[in-house]
Amino acid sequence: MVEESSRKRKLEDQEESESKKKRKYDGFERTTTLEELRRAQVDFANARDWNQYHTPRNLLCALVGEVGELSEIFQWKGEVAPGCPKFSHKEKSHLGEELSDVLLYLVRLADQCHVDLATAVKDKLKKNAMKYPAEKVFGSSKKYDEYKKSN
Repeated sequence: MVEESSRKRKLEDQEESESKKKRKYDGFERTTTLEELRRAQVDFANARDWNQYHTPRNLLCALVGEVGELSEIFQWKGEVAPGCPKFSHKEKSHLGEELSDVLLYLVRLADQCHVDLATAVKDKLKKNAMKYPAEKVFGSSKKYDEYKKSN
């Protein structure tokens, strides 16, 4: 019985490994927008009469809770390589669920605070490019105020 279970587990691991090799990560699905996610969250909350609970403070607390759940996935694993190659299919699926929860709460929080998240992100990327010019910070993890002092 134990031997059969062990063989079954090995076969499942082999199939999962072969499946991972066939799939190549190519970034995000390209058609879903932040606005679509925002609208879906509005519809979801309206259908359940949850707007009364979706105050900025409550949404922030929920977001922090979800970040905690996301952190638990990585807890005690040591350094995890990009792509999470040692994660099982189940762990990778769970990771996707928790990342989704974080994103959905972030989008809902931005909406309830009347912040156009897409525009704010684009503005922030521009500011970061100015704050961290590639020619000055290439290959360095120093904070912007550290490299400014050394120049």
